[in-house]
Amino acid sequence: MPKAIAIRKIDGKPGKVYYPLDLIDLPEPQPKDNEVVVKITAAALNHRDHFLRQHLYPGTTFRVPLLADGTGVVVATGSSSAAQKWKGKKVVLNPGSGWKDDPDGPESPKGYAILGGTKMNPLGTLGEFVTIDAGELEETPRHLSSCEAAALPLTGLTAWRAVMTKSGQAKPGRNILITGIGGGVALMALLFATAAGANVFVSSGSEEKLKKAKALGAKGGINYKEEGWDKKLMAQMPAERKVLDAIIDGAGGDIVDKGMRMLRPGGVIVSYGMTTSPKMPFTMGAVLKNIELRGSTMGSRKEFADMVRFVESKRLRPVVSRTVSGLDNFDGINSLFEDMKNGSQFGKLVVEVAKENDVSKL
Repeated sequence: MPKAIAIRKIDGKPGKVYYPLDLIDLPEPQPKDNEVVVKITAAALNHRDHFLRQHLYPGTTFRVPLLADGTGVVVATGSSSAAQKWKGKKVVLNPGSGWKDDPDGPESPKGYAILGGTKMNPLGTLGEFVTIDAGELEETPRHLSSCEAAALPLTGLTAWRAVMTKSGQAKPGRNILITGIGGGVALMALLFATAAGANVFVSSGSEEKLKKAKALGAKGGINYKEEGWDKKLMAQMPAERKVLDAIIDGAGGDIVDKGMRMLRPGGVIVSYGMTTSPKMPFTMGAVLKNIELRGSTMGSRKEFADMVRFVESKRLRPVVSRTVSGLDNFDGINSLFEDMKNGSQFGKLVVEVAKENDVSKL
């Protein structure tokens, strides 16, 4: 029977428990008319997977494979022509369902259901196979390796919507600050905004991460642990435009208070998360400066397709921090979770489930 990795229930309160990994058996794939069977070659972690192991994520459940990011090869299909055209192709999976193309948010009355580890969606990518509707696939950009492709879906989609849809500032000559560089979303946001022609600046608590971000195209960077880092960042901006047009942020905290001093009147803060705290003050100073705060989560099926095409056309490569191989390599997979827990990664953490060459022979 096909294998997958889920979490195993043990006693413990949310936030105190840390569920162990569990190798489970899944039923043999039997695709319906418009479904395909994807032999997974690689899957990647996101912070939500770390939260799931602590029972801090909505709908946490057991015996549903973990992970939302996945890539592989279509090895079987249903009877429809829409499904059969995918046979033998390398694909990336749309990491969620329930959102077709509405620019405002998911159309489904049930909301948006992300793959991996919850009651809301029975599918996850940390397994040998995924049986999924053919409409949720995009061809893998040809220049990407399997592990790079696995690093793309969720963080790429989140970054695409935040930068390209919500900020409205990914244009030549605009100044954009991306906070917390080193995480998957922040790095994809850097790649997208730079490829679109914007001047991108980054922040981090690590000098090494700032150095790596500059090598990827950032115009400048600042250590947020330094006193007066906001003023130091403004000194790095082009002489003709000493203001920010947008901030792409996943931390929250005091970003509105700090950001309004750097943003031009009418500038935009796009928030795709709040890792510092679940609350973020919006000050009167920001109101008087007409600062806009825009929430952004994941993205639509259309935005996923647009993102993948942009990655291919610009030949962008998602940054992979570290890779381990094998579903039975629990020590290796747990070490990826440790990297995430410690915040030591620069880029995505990937599990190679199967070798590309082995799958291509099937």
